[in-house]
This record gives sequence, C-alpha cells and structure tokens, in this order.
Amino acid sequence: VMRIMAIDYGKKRTGLAITDPLQIIAYPLDTIQTEKICEYFDNYLKQEKVEKIIIGHPKHSDNTDADIFPEIKKFSEELSKKYPEIEIIFWDERFTSKMAVSEMIKGGYSKKDRRKKENIDKIAAYIMLQEYMQII
Repeated sequence: VMRIMAIDYGKKRTGLAITDPLQIIAYPLDTIQTEKICEYFDNYLKQEKVEKIIIGHPKHSDNTDADIFPEIKKFSEELSKKYPEIEIIFWDERFTSKMAVSEMIKGGYSKKDRRKKENIDKIAAYIMLQEYMQII
C-alpha cells in the first residue's frame, strides 16, 4: 500500500499533494521552498512509502516546454537516481494554477488566502494528482 505524490515545481516554491495509502483520496500536502525540496523528500520518504511521483510539466499554449522545464527535468533525474524504486510521470500542468484559484473560491478560501501563492501551489499539485487518479 503506497501513496502517489504530485509536485508543482517552481523556481521559489514547490507545491505538493499526496494520496492516502490506498490511493483513493488526494489532498494538498504542503508548499516548501524549492531549495529545501531534497531535504523535505528525504524526511518524508523515511516515514511514508511513495510509489509514483507526478511532476507538473509546464508548457506554453503552443505545446512547447516552458523555460523552467530543463530545471524540472534535472530535478526529476536527481530524484530518479536517489529513489530508483519510485516511478516518475510528467503531467501537463498548463491550466492548474487557474483551476487552483477556482477550487479555492469553491472551497471558501478568503481573498487573503487565495492571494497566497503557497496555497495556489499545493492546490495546483492536488489538481494534477486528481486528474491523474481519474485515468488510472
């Protein structure tokens, strides 16, 4: 019984979402400073088993990779080396930030909370994870 994690990787902050161990429910997990992500994973993976990581693949509207993608690819390669047992899947994340704001409005987040980028990041990861879970 293992979890699936989703990552909305950003230059400054990275949003995380996770499933329950039975992979039935997804929920926003955390937003962390990107520079501390490796340390965060090391600690998290000591406590929880994760079988797959869904990483947001940012693209422009013409389907070309966003400028940050090489950095995301490098990060995913480092993860693969360190945790070869975890499958890594790239996921088109083009509209997740807009969808995150919409979800926050539906969820009753205050205007102040909707402006906090860290909330948007983890909700965007949650949306990617939900999308992925609908197709598996």
